[in-house]
This record gives sequence, structure tokens and C-alpha cells, in this order.
Amino acid sequence: MTRKLLPAELGFFATLAAAGSLSAAARELGVSTAAVSKRLALMEQRLALPLVSRTTRRMGLTPEGELLLEHARRILADIDALEQRLGAGQSAPQGLLRINATLGFGRSHVAPVISRFMRKHPQVEVQLQLSANPPPPSDDAWDLNIRFGPPPDGRVIARLLARNRRLLCAAPAYLARAGTPRTPAELARHNCIGIRQGGPDDPAYNTWRLTAARGRSSGRGSESVKVRGNLSTNDGEIAVLWALDGHGILMRAEWDVARHLKSGRLVEVLAAYRTPDADIYAVWPQRHQHSPRVRAFADFIATSFPPL
Repeated sequence: MTRKLLPAELGFFATLAAAGSLSAAARELGVSTAAVSKRLALMEQRLALPLVSRTTRRMGLTPEGELLLEHARRILADIDALEQRLGAGQSAPQGLLRINATLGFGRSHVAPVISRFMRKHPQVEVQLQLSANPPPPSDDAWDLNIRFGPPPDGRVIARLLARNRRLLCAAPAYLARAGTPRTPAELARHNCIGIRQGGPDDPAYNTWRLTAARGRSSGRGSESVKVRGNLSTNDGEIAVLWALDGHGILMRAEWDVARHLKSGRLVEVLAAYRTPDADIYAVWPQRHQHSPRVRAFADFIATSFPPL
């Protein structure tokens, strides 16, 4: 019986989907655009299904193409993991390593680590993707994710890289103009800079949770405060810039504002209250637990942060 789907075509289709266009895939594969188009047409002809929707400006996957891509990535990852396990201890880490990280932290902290890692492991090919939010654990597009907070899914491997906490802070000019809040309830009267990490419909972006430190006489535990402000963004670096410009109070990870607190350009607000932790984790699927390149990078980035 003639096979409708050839094993070699899984890698071809995954490359095509990642490239986003026929011409980009052709450059990646080192062939002509016509050759890529012909190979795709043959796949669709044998399967009797459309895999790609084409317009004059862009290329997208059909539902059937999305299903094929999902399984192709999983199968290719399993084959790669098997090869890595068979060759474990016999060769240096090599092959493609796909890393996802948040926008600001990935740009300022993860990218420099990757640069140093590549000098030590030149046979590894790294693709870094920055996004506002960590991808779901079930997303097969990434081999390793650097994220704030532990993953919600216990079916992945999570390694704590560094302790971190969120702080409330503002520029001295703003506090001189608007006053310094003494209790969480007073935040409701201030201009607070929002970070919509869950998108424009995120219901939790303007709710700040604070816990009184032990020994305070208020007797209150955790408090949730609905804050408001005339500025919001999904980019943490932009929010920090707005805070530096004196536009309001910001809740941000200590890693992102430590240098500004040290220089005095920002001042911590409500320091006697704790905000939710934002510890930094490296997360990867269990199927990659024996992958030398994943383990090598996880070990490398762990030594790049201060000891826990």
C-alpha cells in the first residue's frame, strides 16, 4: 500500500510552518520557492487535503495543517529525544534548542546567557522567542521556557533558577506630588500603572494582592486592592519607563527595577507589605528530560544567577 504521508515530509512541513512563507522556507531549506511549492502540492495531493491557505500577502495553516503540525512536532521531538538518549555521553550537546522567555527578562537576562552558552556549545542551534506570557505546557513549539512563577501543570519539569519578588515602586517626583500611600487601601486613590499580561480582557491585571508582614498591628492578612490608572501596557519595560517618568505607582519584579531602586530613580512603596512571589523557573516537557542540550542549557543558566 502506498503511503500518503512520508516520514521525511514531517520535517519539511514543520520547517515550512515555522518559516511562515514559501520563500522563507525555501531559504531555510536551500532550495527554490518553486521546489517548496511543488513538494507541498504533492503532499496535499496524496492526502487529498488542503494543508496551507495562501493569499497574496500571507500563508496560514488550515485546520488539517494545524493538526499535522502538532503531530509532526511531537514525532520529530520523540525521534530527536531517542537519538539523544542513544548518544548520551558520547557527544557534546547539539541540535536545535527552542527557548521561550518573557519580553523584558528575555531581552535583558536570557539573551546574554544564550550568547555565552553558544561560545561553549557551538554545535547547538538556539531559537529564542520572546512573548508577553509563557506558552502553555502542552505547546510543542518550545523545548524550554524561562518563566516567572511555578508552572500550573505538574506534567513538566521545573527547575528553580533564582528567587524573585514583586515590588511596588514609584518615582520620587510622583510621590512628592501625589503623596506616599501608607496602607494598601490608599492605592485606590493613586494613579497605578497597569500591565495587561493576559491581554486586553484580563480581569486580574488591575487587582493587586498584598500581605501584611508579621508583627504588624493591623491584624489584617492578605488584601486585594482594585487599582486604576490612565496608563497600561503588555510590555513591562514600557511600564518601568512610565514609572521613571513619574506617571504613577508600578508593581514589578525586583529583577527589573533593582538598579533603579539602587540609584534612587524609583522608591519602594509599602515596603512593609509583601506582594506575590515571582521566582524564576526553567521549565521543559518530561519528554526532554534526557536531552543533553536541554539539560546543558538548564545547568548553564542556573549558574548564571546568584546562588539560591
